[in-house]
Amino acid sequence: MPKRQSGNKKNKQSNFAKLSIFQPNKYKFKKACPLSIKGAPKVDYKNIKLLKKYVSENGKILPSRITNISLKKQRELSLSIKRARNLALL
Repeated sequence: MPKRQSGNKKNKQSNFAKLSIFQPNKYKFKKACPLSIKGAPKVDYKNIKLLKKYVSENGKILPSRITNISLKKQRELSLSIKRARNLALL
């Protein structure tokens, strides 16, 4: 039986390097923004049906990492939701 080397930690990887969540994902792809595609509805504070899709049950605005909305459209959406709240439409 070969002997184990005790105390030599230079060649060993740390536990964090072994975990897959810390390694880059090669197959990750970004979905297209549903509000930027052709024929998408216009983001407006009066379009309550659209705004309700992007608000949680508690009334919080859903983050773009969940809804896959681009940064520009997320800003427009959050501003429209805040306006609709202010006017008591939501």
